[in-house]
Amino acid sequence: MPNQVKEFNDYRERMNEKILGDNNKIIKRIFNLDTNAYQAGALDVKTKELLGLVASAVLRCDDCIKYHLENCHKESITKTEVVEALSIATLVGGTIVIQHLRRAYEYWDALEANN
Repeated sequence: MPNQVKEFNDYRERMNEKILGDNNKIIKRIFNLDTNAYQAGALDVKTKELLGLVASAVLRCDDCIKYHLENCHKESITKTEVVEALSIATLVGGTIVIQHLRRAYEYWDALEANN
């Protein structure tokens, strides 16, 4: 079975380098804003990552879900906490989110397998 975590990260890194290599000021500022938004502030990083995960699931962005799952995993957020956040996303987003919930579970398992 291919390592989906490695494949996702390799692709993301390769494409980010290509995109940022074009040196577009607006795109660079958006990337920087995204990075800084998830730093600790009034809310801690854990809370922000869970919020990002919920928003990504409701918006049905699988790449974003993977990104936030990975950051949740790095922040030592438990599967129970992730599942609770995803349950809120499914409630808010409705049954159309279920297919993304399946892939989120699959990716979380891949993250756990890489440990």
